Amino acid sequence: MTDVDKDGSASLDLPEELRTFVEDFAFAWGAAGNPRMDGRVLGLLLIVDRPFLSSAQIAEMLGASAGAVSMSTRALVSLGFLKPHSLPGDRSRYFRVEEDVWGSFLAGERDYARRITSTIDYGLDVVSEDAVGPRTRLNNARRYMIWLVGYHRKMLSDWEAYRDSGADEDADS
Repeated sequence: MTDVDKDGSASLDLPEELRTFVEDFAFAWGAAGNPRMDGRVLGLLLIVDRPFLSSAQIAEMLGASAGAVSMSTRALVSLGFLKPHSLPGDRSRYFRVEEDVWGSFLAGERDYARRITSTIDYGLDVVSEDAVGPRTRLNNARRYMIWLVGYHRKMLSDWEAYRDSGADEDADS
Protein backbone atom coordinates (compact mmCIF):
# COMPACT_ATOMS: atom_id res chain seq x y z
CA MET A 1 0.00 0.00 0.00
CA THR A 2 1.31 3.46 -0.88
CA ASP A 3 1.87 5.88 1.96
CA VAL A 4 -0.42 8.88 1.96
CA ASP A 5 0.10 12.51 2.78
CA LYS A 6 -2.29 14.16 5.22
CA ASP A 7 -4.26 15.59 2.30
CA GLY A 8 -4.73 12.15 0.74
CA SER A 9 -2.97 13.18 -2.49
CA ALA A 10 -1.04 9.95 -3.00
CA SER A 11 -2.97 6.99 -4.32
CA LEU A 12 -3.79 4.10 -2.03
CA ASP A 13 -3.46 0.59 -3.38
CA LEU A 14 -4.96 -2.29 -1.47
CA PRO A 15 -3.25 -5.64 -2.18
CA GLU A 16 -5.59 -8.28 -3.59
CA GLU A 17 -5.50 -10.50 -0.48
CA LEU A 18 -6.52 -7.53 1.72
CA ARG A 19 -9.23 -6.54 -0.78
CA THR A 20 -10.51 -10.13 -0.55
CA PHE A 21 -10.58 -9.90 3.24
CA VAL A 22 -12.56 -6.64 3.08
CA GLU A 23 -15.13 -8.19 0.73
CA ASP A 24 -15.37 -11.39 2.81
CA PHE A 25 -15.81 -9.33 5.96
CA ALA A 26 -18.53 -7.28 4.23
CA PHE A 27 -20.30 -10.45 3.13
CA ALA A 28 -20.27 -11.85 6.69
CA TRP A 29 -21.42 -8.47 8.01
CA GLY A 30 -24.24 -8.37 5.47
CA ALA A 31 -25.29 -11.95 6.23
CA ALA A 32 -26.10 -10.76 9.76
CA GLY A 33 -28.58 -8.26 8.29
CA ASN A 34 -26.24 -5.27 8.27
CA PRO A 35 -25.46 -3.06 5.25
CA ARG A 36 -22.57 -4.59 3.29
CA MET A 37 -21.07 -1.17 2.66
CA ASP A 38 -20.76 -0.67 6.43
CA GLY A 39 -18.92 -4.00 6.54
CA ARG A 40 -16.58 -2.91 3.76
CA VAL A 41 -15.69 0.31 5.60
CA LEU A 42 -15.18 -1.44 8.93
CA GLY A 43 -13.26 -4.31 7.34
CA LEU A 44 -10.94 -1.82 5.63
CA LEU A 45 -10.25 0.15 8.80
CA LEU A 46 -9.54 -3.07 10.70
CA ILE A 47 -6.70 -4.05 8.37
CA VAL A 48 -5.16 -0.78 7.19
CA ASP A 49 -1.95 -0.07 9.07
CA ARG A 50 -2.63 3.63 9.50
CA PRO A 51 -3.93 5.50 12.54
CA PHE A 52 -6.87 6.92 10.54
CA LEU A 53 -8.22 7.40 7.02
CA SER A 54 -10.18 10.24 5.46
CA SER A 55 -13.56 9.68 3.87
CA ALA A 56 -11.95 10.35 0.50
CA GLN A 57 -9.22 7.76 1.16
CA ILE A 58 -11.82 5.19 2.22
CA ALA A 59 -13.86 5.86 -0.93
CA GLU A 60 -10.76 5.57 -3.13
CA MET A 61 -9.57 2.34 -1.53
CA LEU A 62 -13.00 0.73 -1.74
CA GLY A 63 -13.90 2.12 -5.16
CA ALA A 64 -17.04 3.51 -3.53
CA SER A 65 -18.92 6.79 -3.80
CA ALA A 66 -18.42 9.58 -1.29
CA GLY A 67 -22.11 9.37 -0.40
CA ALA A 68 -21.96 5.65 0.36
CA VAL A 69 -18.89 6.15 2.54
CA SER A 70 -20.52 9.07 4.32
CA MET A 71 -23.65 7.04 5.14
CA SER A 72 -21.60 4.07 6.34
CA THR A 73 -19.18 6.07 8.48
CA ARG A 74 -22.10 7.92 10.08
CA ALA A 75 -23.83 4.62 10.90
CA LEU A 76 -20.64 2.99 12.21
CA VAL A 77 -19.84 5.99 14.41
CA SER A 78 -23.33 5.90 15.90
CA LEU A 79 -22.95 2.17 16.62
CA GLY A 80 -19.58 2.68 18.31
CA PHE A 81 -17.46 0.88 15.70
CA LEU A 82 -15.69 3.98 14.35
CA LYS A 83 -14.34 7.09 16.00
CA PRO A 84 -14.18 10.41 14.16
CA HIS A 85 -10.74 12.01 14.04
CA SER A 86 -9.75 15.54 13.11
CA LEU A 87 -6.51 17.24 12.15
CA PRO A 88 -5.94 20.91 13.03
CA GLY A 89 -6.60 23.12 10.02
CA ASP A 90 -7.90 20.24 7.90
CA ARG A 91 -11.59 20.15 6.98
CA SER A 92 -11.51 16.53 5.80
CA ARG A 93 -13.37 13.94 7.82
CA TYR A 94 -11.16 11.19 9.21
CA PHE A 95 -12.08 7.94 10.92
CA ARG A 96 -10.31 5.30 12.97
CA VAL A 97 -11.10 2.13 14.83
CA GLU A 98 -10.08 1.48 18.41
CA GLU A 99 -7.61 -1.30 19.11
CA ASP A 100 -10.53 -3.10 20.79
CA VAL A 101 -13.36 -2.17 18.46
CA TRP A 102 -15.58 -4.93 19.87
CA GLY A 103 -15.27 -3.66 23.45
CA SER A 104 -16.12 -0.18 22.13
CA PHE A 105 -19.15 -1.66 20.41
CA LEU A 106 -20.36 -3.19 23.68
CA ALA A 107 -20.03 0.20 25.38
CA GLY A 108 -21.98 1.79 22.52
CA GLU A 109 -24.74 -0.78 22.88
CA ARG A 110 -25.07 0.18 26.55
CA ASP A 111 -25.53 3.80 25.51
CA TYR A 112 -28.21 2.73 23.02
CA ALA A 113 -29.99 0.68 25.70
CA ARG A 114 -29.99 3.68 28.04
CA ARG A 115 -31.40 5.95 25.32
CA ILE A 116 -34.14 3.50 24.38
CA THR A 117 -34.99 3.01 28.07
CA SER A 118 -35.54 6.73 28.36
CA THR A 119 -37.87 6.61 25.36
CA ILE A 120 -39.72 3.64 26.83
CA ASP A 121 -40.11 5.57 30.10
CA TYR A 122 -41.73 8.36 28.10
CA GLY A 123 -44.06 5.81 26.53
CA LEU A 124 -45.06 4.59 29.98
CA ASP A 125 -45.80 8.19 30.96
CA VAL A 126 -48.09 8.81 27.99
CA VAL A 127 -49.84 5.44 27.61
CA SER A 128 -53.02 5.16 29.62
CA GLU A 129 -52.89 3.14 32.83
CA ASP A 130 -55.88 1.21 31.43
CA ALA A 131 -53.95 0.09 28.33
CA VAL A 132 -52.85 -3.26 29.76
CA GLY A 133 -51.30 -4.72 26.59
CA PRO A 134 -49.19 -1.67 25.66
CA ARG A 135 -48.09 -1.16 29.27
CA THR A 136 -47.09 -4.84 29.58
CA ARG A 137 -45.05 -4.63 26.36
CA LEU A 138 -43.40 -1.36 27.43
CA ASN A 139 -42.63 -2.68 30.92
CA ASN A 140 -41.10 -5.84 29.44
CA ALA A 141 -39.06 -3.73 27.03
CA ARG A 142 -37.86 -1.57 29.93
CA ARG A 143 -36.92 -4.59 32.02
CA TYR A 144 -35.07 -6.09 29.08
CA MET A 145 -33.06 -2.91 28.49
CA ILE A 146 -32.15 -2.63 32.18
CA TRP A 147 -31.11 -6.30 32.18
CA LEU A 148 -29.15 -5.75 28.96
CA VAL A 149 -27.17 -2.81 30.39
CA GLY A 150 -26.20 -4.92 33.41
CA TYR A 151 -25.36 -7.89 31.21
CA HIS A 152 -23.22 -5.70 28.96
CA ARG A 153 -21.20 -4.64 32.00
CA LYS A 154 -20.58 -8.31 32.82
CA MET A 155 -19.94 -9.19 29.19
CA LEU A 156 -17.45 -6.34 28.75
CA SER A 157 -15.65 -7.33 31.94
CA ASP A 158 -15.54 -10.97 30.83
CA TRP A 159 -14.36 -9.95 27.37
CA GLU A 160 -11.55 -7.75 28.74
CA ALA A 161 -10.37 -10.54 31.06
CA TYR A 162 -10.40 -13.01 28.17
CA ARG A 163 -8.70 -10.55 25.78
CA ASP A 164 -5.99 -9.73 28.31
CA SER A 165 -5.37 -13.40 29.19
CA GLY A 166 -3.98 -14.07 25.72
CA ALA A 167 -5.90 -17.34 25.58
CA ASP A 168 -7.34 -18.46 22.30
CA GLU A 169 -10.06 -21.06 22.39
CA ASP A 170 -10.98 -23.12 19.39
CA ALA A 171 -13.51 -21.04 17.43
CA ASP A 172 -15.38 -24.18 16.36
CA SER A 173 -16.29 -25.26 19.90
